[in-house]
Amino acid sequence: MTNTRKPVVVIGSVTMDLVTTTPRIPAIGETLIGIGFSATPGGKGANQAVAAARLGYPVAMVARVGTDAYGPALIENLRRASVDTGAIRPVDGSSGLAPIFVAETGENIIVVVPGANGKVDRAAVDANADLIRSAGMVLCQLEIPLDTLAYTLDFCAQAGVPVMLDPAPAAALPDAALKHVDWFTPNETEAAFYVGGAAGAEETANRLLARGIRNVVLKRGAEGAYVALASGQAGWVPPFKVRAIDTVAAGDCFNGAFAVGLLEGRNPFDAARFANAAAAICVTRRGAQASMPSRIDVDALFAQQ
Repeated sequence: MTNTRKPVVVIGSVTMDLVTTTPRIPAIGETLIGIGFSATPGGKGANQAVAAARLGYPVAMVARVGTDAYGPALIENLRRASVDTGAIRPVDGSSGLAPIFVAETGENIIVVVPGANGKVDRAAVDANADLIRSAGMVLCQLEIPLDTLAYTLDFCAQAGVPVMLDPAPAAALPDAALKHVDWFTPNETEAAFYVGGAAGAEETANRLLARGIRNVVLKRGAEGAYVALASGQAGWVPPFKVRAIDTVAAGDCFNGAFAVGLLEGRNPFDAARFANAAAAICVTRRGAQASMPSRIDVDALFAQQ
């Protein structure tokens, strides 16, 4: 790293998204004629890494890709986005894949095939211990083995490195692990999973904080974000008004930008506003990493609204 700022380190998934655009999301057993198809780099971890890097912040990634044709392409794409890929290693087998259907309204359904992402293990964390200790913040998601996540959370707690956890796709997590999470950032569906059903933003955040999580950010799409801090401060951060055409990776964009905002010294509410701006731009473009905005893009949206 040539930048003196403490980097964002992402420990997560790198996936090739196989995206089919459709008139609408098909029903079970239904066949539709698709509008278009593309294979584009994705994975929640890689998406968040690119989101932060596009904003001009130093980012490194700990990950695994397969020995198939997708692996080199996935690494090269991250390099082009200025992500440090020195801790990404190929392993035998396929890379992670994600068939995605995107309706013209912007709604989407996603199936994640872990592939090499399932081989991000404790050894990957240990092999990059110095890099992780150097981080200003570590970003994690649930597209790598839960055992590795728990190990990472414990490692970061001992190293004094804050962790932002995007709990997607939602999976049961023990309170012992959640107590090591500094920033928990579920969307509405994921939040309902962790509190046992749908509830208002304030009640949901309070239930999550009661489980030992330090700070919560509820990503609510067009409603904006609800930020609840361990200090007791809480409130809505309004969205930016845009016309969404593709919501794929909007939450990942938010996380990457939110981490950058915090590490650049913004208070959590200002950082969430910054992240809302980045995510708003993201949904006006198609694709996952291809939709991530630059710093110039975000500054321009602030100037307009």
